[in-house]
Amino acid sequence: MADITRRLGWRHLRGAPTAHVRHHRGTRLLHDGPGLSFWFRALTAAISEVPVDDRELAMTFHARTSDFQDVAVQATVTYRISDPAVAAARLDFSIDPDSGAWRAAPLEQLGTLLTETAQQHALDVLSRTPLSAALVDGVTAVRERIAQGLASEPRLPATGIEVVAVRVVALRPEPEVERALRTPAREQIQQEADRATYERRAVAVERERAIAENELASQIELARREEQLVDQRGTNARREAEEHAAADAVRAGAEAARTVRLADAEAARTVRLAEAEATRSVRLAKAEAEGAREVGEARAQAQAAWLRVHGEVDVATLNALTGTRLAENLPRIDSVTISPDVLTGLLTRLGTRE
Repeated sequence: MADITRRLGWRHLRGAPTAHVRHHRGTRLLHDGPGLSFWFRALTAAISEVPVDDRELAMTFHARTSDFQDVAVQATVTYRISDPAVAAARLDFSIDPDSGAWRAAPLEQLGTLLTETAQQHALDVLSRTPLSAALVDGVTAVRERIAQGLASEPRLPATGIEVVAVRVVALRPEPEVERALRTPAREQIQQEADRATYERRAVAVERERAIAENELASQIELARREEQLVDQRGTNARREAEEHAAADAVRAGAEAARTVRLADAEAARTVRLAEAEATRSVRLAKAEAEGAREVGEARAQAQAAWLRVHGEVDVATLNALTGTRLAENLPRIDSVTISPDVLTGLLTRLGTRE
């Protein structure tokens, strides 16, 4: 839509680069081109604004296949107005000089023209195609047929329209038919999924079996190696016991030999000590006997001399010597305690003697 500014009965139009503006005053063409900007009087001006940019036209229509099944076609047509002068002459692109809005709906007329033309060619190709083929290859066939039909349609160049591209988005059957068609595919997909599940389970079972066999083989190998280890340990133990026994035998022999040597040495030393002790005892016995004999002889001589001396002494001297010897043999008396009774007895005896 053009941008129009009002000033004291005059109007100023500023167009867009994608809009082709044609300004007439009466039968005279004053301005013609895209992106124009000019002043004009509203009472005498006739202005048309034709868009020259690419436009997308989405269309949806129903068709019937050769087996009498309804399908919905979704398509998009890209077009542009290549000849604005022809389009402005064939369609009403005039704008209000005060607001800049179109007085009519030219783009809707173009959309109706393109939709009806495309629908005609799509119906033509689908009416000769069964539903199964239309769902498989119908999109390409319909797109090519619509493109060819729009390219050969004489009304479009006569209106100044150029078709840029045609796209068919989808061909959809009725919901009930679509569900019915989806069922075999869904079942097949489910079967494929089940088969894949079974195969995956079989592979898993096979892998578990292989793992179990590997573990069993590992356990068998481990048991065999443990048996070898036990045998080797037994052999080592026997060898070690034999070596210990041999060492003990050698040690016992050496100990016995040493004990015999010590016993022989001890016996020899004991014999030597016994012989020495016997010799010493004999010598001591001889010395003691000799001493005893000499002492006896001395005592006999002394006794004889004593007897000779006492034989020559008188009786009084012998009594004196006897008292002296008796006094020497009496125990020592430190103190004498005289009780009154003893003292009384002594005094009585002394008095009686007197």
